[in-house]
Amino acid sequence: MTLTVLGVESSCDDTGAALVRLANGRAEILSNIVADQSELHAPFGGVVPELAARAHAEKLDLCVAEALAQSGLTLADVDAIAVTAGPGLIGGVMSGVMCAKGLSAATGLPLVGVNHLAGHALTPRLTDQLAFPYLMLLVSGGHCQLLIAEGPEDFTRLGGTIDDAPGEAFDKTARLLGLPQPGGPSVEKEARDGNAARFAFPRPLLDRPGCDMSFSGLKTALLRQRDKLVADQEGLTRQDRADLCAGFQAAVSDVLREKTRRAIETYLEQDPKTPALAVAGGVAANQSMRAALQALCDEMGLRFTAPPLALCTDNAAMIAYAGAERFLAGARDGLDLSARPRWPLDQANAGILGGGRKGPKA
Repeated sequence: MTLTVLGVESSCDDTGAALVRLANGRAEILSNIVADQSELHAPFGGVVPELAARAHAEKLDLCVAEALAQSGLTLADVDAIAVTAGPGLIGGVMSGVMCAKGLSAATGLPLVGVNHLAGHALTPRLTDQLAFPYLMLLVSGGHCQLLIAEGPEDFTRLGGTIDDAPGEAFDKTARLLGLPQPGGPSVEKEARDGNAARFAFPRPLLDRPGCDMSFSGLKTALLRQRDKLVADQEGLTRQDRADLCAGFQAAVSDVLREKTRRAIETYLEQDPKTPALAVAGGVAANQSMRAALQALCDEMGLRFTAPPLALCTDNAAMIAYAGAERFLAGARDGLDLSARPRWPLDQANAGILGGGRKGPKA
């Protein structure tokens, strides 16, 4: 069976459209268009939801047309339309849902609403055909969760952040140090020339059992250290900034490694046939984080997989693939599909409270 799905993504500040084809159990990305809004939001130091929603409304149809053109297909060649229906900034999610509804109504194609987090969580199946169950560290600008993925819509959350997500903390750190946005790549680049041992940054919640995480206090510790340096020497040197970035990045990496180690122990109790840890989300592009998690998996006997950098950040290819998985399982949504600002992957557990600049936690 061959299945071709058009995916639409607009949960935050990237407008995306993609075509993904499933054939003989393997997925192929035929096109993957992303319209970035970084320049639009740069003067404000972060994503402005109203501006993001308007930009999505202006670009969605153009992205869909470009995705079709790049793939060499028309809507007549598509079998279903998948769209991010949440969680995310509600204005942006609504823009994508309305675009997908319009296409579905005009063409009669089936509509499938997709949880944005499921898109990230299923990316290892898109790229590496990873078998269930696998352990997933979903780490991005607005979310950080450790999940056991047991099926396309079957996730067990072992822990997550109770405040700022790592990507959000990276962005705030960049702003505190006068680095450009997005903060993740800026801090990582600066950290390469830094001494991670110079400042004694905390490793929050490592003294408590479980897999929950906190990064807000780490950001505050960096702010206080920056202010102390400024007061003592009337400014920051380039080396000061590099050392602050390196110390902050090392602290985040240590927390993620230890909490992931605990999650692996719980996951291995299920005795999976082919144990694996996958990481996805924007922060998964950080090479220091990847190296720490790779070493952890080597130590504990798990396969480690991370998607290509282009598929770590928000994109419509992951939405198309997640929609294909739902479609094959028999899922269909009507034109009453609603946009959802919150949508936890683990329906049995209460969502993690709190919201951040990149969107509400789920």
